[in-house]
Amino acid sequence: MKISFSTLACPTWNLNAVLDAAIRYGYQGVELRFLELDDRLWLRPEFRGSGLRDTRSRLADAGLAISCVDTSCFFHHPEVERRREALEMGRRMMELAAELGAPAIRVFGDRVQPGADRASTVNWIADGVRELGCFGAERGVQCWLETHGDFAPSGGTQEILQQAGHPNLGVIWDPANAYAESGEEPRAGYANLGERIRHVHVKDCRPPREDAADRLWEPVLMGDGRFPAADLIKLLRAAKFEGFASFEWEKRWHPEIAEPEVALPHFMAWMRRALEA
Repeated sequence: MKISFSTLACPTWNLNAVLDAAIRYGYQGVELRFLELDDRLWLRPEFRGSGLRDTRSRLADAGLAISCVDTSCFFHHPEVERRREALEMGRRMMELAAELGAPAIRVFGDRVQPGADRASTVNWIADGVRELGCFGAERGVQCWLETHGDFAPSGGTQEILQQAGHPNLGVIWDPANAYAESGEEPRAGYANLGERIRHVHVKDCRPPREDAADRLWEPVLMGDGRFPAADLIKLLRAAKFEGFASFEWEKRWHPEIAEPEVALPHFMAWMRRALEA
């Protein structure tokens, strides 16, 4: 098992700051999501021309991998044009992933939209990931569907992938999402998705306060929440999981939570204890 972190944890940082932190805190990889609040990564100078060559050289010198290139592609939209836009973004990010030697891009299902039904939504998502699976197969890049939203429980994600029916697809398993959405325990999720899991998001969370404006679970530092994260690591170790366990600290969406200078070393210290337990 290897360890990375998502730049969702440090969305305002530039690439140099991200790589410096990964080296300083002992991570083996970086999951790209935001750089300087920008998620159109294929347009950034660090990933074009001489900037791309310098980035690849620095990654190699540091012994760091890009564990995944994350997109904001959603395929749940009833509108055909919006799904086409998601496909175009996915293709651009796959080309970037190939240039960086990353194994895959991340996409979403995500939620049944107002006025839509679940069966149609599953069809739209399956069609989208199948197309990206085909596109990526020619470039050595997979399409990984994150367990998220209405499809966070493992059965929903499994249903989509079975319908898509393409070998170049996998799962980014976020068991804390499933736990918060439905109470699904990590062992049950792994039993359904084990062979499809390529990458795992690790985080902790707790139920919302009674006076909270929404009912979303709150991100907290590892060990401070309700999610059985230590059990997850034991499960992955027992399964001899060889992919990345990637820390997803949602600072971009929750600016009030701890700064990355606190959360990133805290996660690594927690992870080392969990791996030794």
